[in-house]
Amino acid sequence: MKLLEKKSLISLVIVLLIYAAMQLMIYTGFINSYLLMNIIIIGINIILAVSLNLITGITGQFSLGHAAFMSIGAYVSAIATAKLGLPFALGIILAAIVAGLAGMLIGIPTLRLKGDYLAIATLGFGEIVKIIWLNTEYVGGASGFNDIPQYTNFTWVFFAIVLTIALIKNFINSDRGRACVAIREDEVAAEAMGVNTTYYKVLAFTIGALFAGVAGALNANYFYFIKPDSFGFMKSIDILVILVFGGLGSLTGSVVGAIALSIISLFLQRFPDLRMVFYSVILFLIMVYRPKGLLGNYEFKLPTLKGGRLNANTRGK
Repeated sequence: MKLLEKKSLISLVIVLLIYAAMQLMIYTGFINSYLLMNIIIIGINIILAVSLNLITGITGQFSLGHAAFMSIGAYVSAIATAKLGLPFALGIILAAIVAGLAGMLIGIPTLRLKGDYLAIATLGFGEIVKIIWLNTEYVGGASGFNDIPQYTNFTWVFFAIVLTIALIKNFINSDRGRACVAIREDEVAAEAMGVNTTYYKVLAFTIGALFAGVAGALNANYFYFIKPDSFGFMKSIDILVILVFGGLGSLTGSVVGAIALSIISLFLQRFPDLRMVFYSVILFLIMVYRPKGLLGNYEFKLPTLKGGRLNANTRGK
């Protein structure tokens, strides 16, 4: 317990130092508004990738509807803050709860499916959500939702990332997380050993959807404006590409993949027609030469002193 407390304290100090350094650079103008906007986008992508990793990388459920949960969080937060005048913190909480409930409701009937059938079911769910927003005049319909207050800043995004990674990491290391890993490795064997596979798949799906809702809330309250087309099929593919690029099953890989592909997209903004071509080339090369992604199953670990020597700071299978 003392070792765990020491590691937690070191992690907390590192997190606070990174936050202080970033805030100092923002305050001094070293990070300008354009760069800050891209940092916010990277942060939102990290939350989306890490939450999808729990569903696809850890539990092994191929989902193509993650953008739908993001859109639910975005619209709920926008309604709460712009229409109802509620505090932003409450808007995020409501976005997380509603998105999580949506994940549970869609998970119960669909997660009995496997493989391609599950992917098609989640894709259909995403299109249903999109159609609902397109035909709801209260949230702007096809024209989009305007005049959303800009409450999102670096502080909100930074600590949302920390909370997402910490909670999902703790879940993965728990008994429930081990059950999810067992389902990914061999669902039939896991069920034969007494694991309630449907329950754990729905649980992972609900938690992943909940954090996607948080990412949607942060997105809506930063860009003032949202529209249904922003959360379509291609957005789900973008999140999946980040996940595959970084490494399925690796939270560190999700972070690295989100940062790397967001930076690449930034440089490709002058050539929008080449963006998806470049993504396709990346996926092809990764699948051929590095099927497990950049980091595979490796996770970052704080270096420790043992026997007078500095241990390696990564682990993996």
